[in-house]
This record gives sequence, C-alpha cells and structure tokens, in this order.
Amino acid sequence: MQNAEIFTLTYGSMVRQLIADLEDVNEVNKQLDTMGYNIGIRLIDEFLAKSKTGKCVDFRDTADKIAKVGFKMFLNTSAAVANWNADSTECSLILEDNPLTDFVELPESYSGLIYCNVLCGVIRGALEMVNITVSCSFVKDVLRGDDVSELRLKLLSQMHEIYPYREDD
Repeated sequence: MQNAEIFTLTYGSMVRQLIADLEDVNEVNKQLDTMGYNIGIRLIDEFLAKSKTGKCVDFRDTADKIAKVGFKMFLNTSAAVANWNADSTECSLILEDNPLTDFVELPESYSGLIYCNVLCGVIRGALEMVNITVSCSFVKDVLRGDDVSELRLKLLSQMHEIYPYREDD
C-alpha cells in the first residue's frame, strides 16, 4: 500500500510538469494515456504473481478482477462494475473514491484535462499483455463536478491462447 500512497502523492506533480512542458491539454491527455499504457504492460506481471487469481473466464470476470483486485492492489481502493451492454462487451468501472483526485482542483483553464487518464492507459496496457484489446475512457469525473469517477471499458478483441500440443502428447 505504500507504493499507492507514494504514487498518489507524486502524481499531481507529474501532471503539472507535463502541462508546463507540453502546454497543450490534449497532448497532456495523450501523454498520460501513453504513460499509463507503459505502466500497465509492466504491472500485469506483478498483478498475476501477487493476486493469486485464476484465469478469467470471460470479459465480465476480467472487469470484476480489475475493479475488485487490481484497484485494491495498486491504488488501495475498489470500483463497482456496472452498466453492462446486452452482449457483455462494454461496462463501466465506477470509482466512488479515487485517491488520485484527493486534494486536487482543476482550474477552469484546464477543463479539458483528463487528470486521471493514466488509469485508462494502465488498464489498456495490462489487458493487452493478456491478449485482450479494449478501449477505455472517462465518462464521469469528480474533478468536473460529477459525484463519481466512471471509466467506460469496451472489449475490442480477445485472442484465446492456442497451445500447439495437448497435455497427453
């Protein structure tokens, strides 16, 4: 949990430096997503090694493990999974408590900033390493006056592992 606290305390400084360096909110949003993606492709190994969760059976199971195990493990919070579409390929992860937004206020001049966009990148990167391609974006944000932060996940593709041999070979 100490890593989560350190990350949340330093995250604001990192975002502020990106704003100073890039001077364009849209570029900052892209950079936060890219940084998150790079974190996610490395974080998945730690998640798989330490979480002791089994293989996900479907996208619903994957979303549930992200919400209940992943967020708890890395940010010391959890999310609710809701708003599934009919074919179970889209859902929302709802964070009532987002530690990245503690002590943060967005000035009006940065209203286009997706402050926690790093989370979308982390989810995309981690899932890509286990052959699941998703799109992820914020649809609600407490920093914009919403009561919760809501990320929307959409399953784009999923490759199932194919083994070239059978166990009895």
